[in-house]
Amino acid sequence: MSTIRRIEHIFTPPAPHMVGDGFKVHNYIPGRTGGFERMDPFLMLDYNAPWEIGPRNKPLGVGVHPHRGFETVTIAYQGKVAHHDSAGNSGVIGEGEVQWMTAASGILHKEYHEQEFSKKGGTFQMVQLWVNLPAAQKMSAPKYQGITRDQISRKKLADGTGEVEIIAGEFEGVKGPAFTFSPVALMNARLNKGGKASFSFPAHYNTSVVVISGALKVNGQPALANQFVLMANEGTDFTLEATEDSIALVMSGEPLREPIAAHGPFVMNTRQQLIDAFNDFQAGKFGDLAD
Repeated sequence: MSTIRRIEHIFTPPAPHMVGDGFKVHNYIPGRTGGFERMDPFLMLDYNAPWEIGPRNKPLGVGVHPHRGFETVTIAYQGKVAHHDSAGNSGVIGEGEVQWMTAASGILHKEYHEQEFSKKGGTFQMVQLWVNLPAAQKMSAPKYQGITRDQISRKKLADGTGEVEIIAGEFEGVKGPAFTFSPVALMNARLNKGGKASFSFPAHYNTSVVVISGALKVNGQPALANQFVLMANEGTDFTLEATEDSIALVMSGEPLREPIAAHGPFVMNTRQQLIDAFNDFQAGKFGDLAD
């Protein structure tokens, strides 16, 4: 049996839509991949391709809103994102940094362009993932991980051709700092032209690559900036080879294979749990957070 993982499809960016007034995103999961189950445990991937934003006195973003039953993971590639939530967490994530928020039993939060970035303007680029929680953890306490650049693990590649940043999971014996509730790998391959990085995940793990910048080949097939490479669940191994200086987000996760009941900002296992989530939110059980 071949160990080479087949490429199922390479998607170009779908038409963007606005999330609030601060995030102009292309939705790849579930919009391009055909439903929550295909990329389980990854429920959503919104990709904000590079966007030039002029100076503003008031930061753009998304106002206070609730979540329950999953995690949001935000990776900033250009620009800065600020965050506040009803559990008392707040912070700013800059270029190459990560915010990993576990909504779990329920949280209110807001996210927007950081104030000084807004005043100056500039290029804004980010990825936001929603990662499902196992049923046993959906009503656990909220959790927050703010992962700075110096906390992200790194593995230098041979001959100085680049490095792999490990946010979650493990690459060549180096583990990432993020705590996950199920097996999830999340990594940035930063490759110089001609650089190569090889990855291996179990065949049943749902796996994909987002080309953040540059151009590269995935198992020999060309992929360009802003494209999404969906890997088939056949084989285990794939190689990224940069045809110009490139950054690629590599993500892989073991599917939970649990029922998914989703509506708006809530992702649970049953319809009754969704009703409970709406009732608890309306009753103020997610805490308080000012606009």
